[in-house]
Amino acid sequence: MKKLYFVFLLLWGSAALAQTQKHNPSDQLRSLNWDVIGSVKFELTDKNELLPLFSESIKRFENREFDLRGYLIPIKSGQKQQKFLLATLPINQCYFCGQNGVPVMIMIEMESAIAYSEKPIHVKGILKLEQKDASYAPPISIKNAKLIN
Repeated sequence: MKKLYFVFLLLWGSAALAQTQKHNPSDQLRSLNWDVIGSVKFELTDKNELLPLFSESIKRFENREFDLRGYLIPIKSGQKQQKFLLATLPINQCYFCGQNGVPVMIMIEMESAIAYSEKPIHVKGILKLEQKDASYAPPISIKNAKLIN
């Protein structure tokens, strides 16, 4: 009976360990364009709004073509996605568990819907910057985006 209890305890412990494994750092995408996006800082106002402080390095790309490779994070259910978030980390890596922190995410609005993918995608469109509360919506977006290979 002790052996059976020990085997059960060992299996239960390994299952719990498998669920709390560290994230794979090689999944995080890095590029010069993500560095430009990451240059945006945020300021908490007296009205409790989280407003973006756009750096000169990102302002020079505003209203111009901008391409970015990242992971599709859906904001609505469905196999086809036309408006979604793009992040440097895949959706299966917990953003709020404290191991990777909250990644930089921007809104993507495609010209036409694309199939959901867990693999990184590459999009190109017009970079838009908006002075709005980042607590409710990303102040950085790529509009009229197309999927590129």
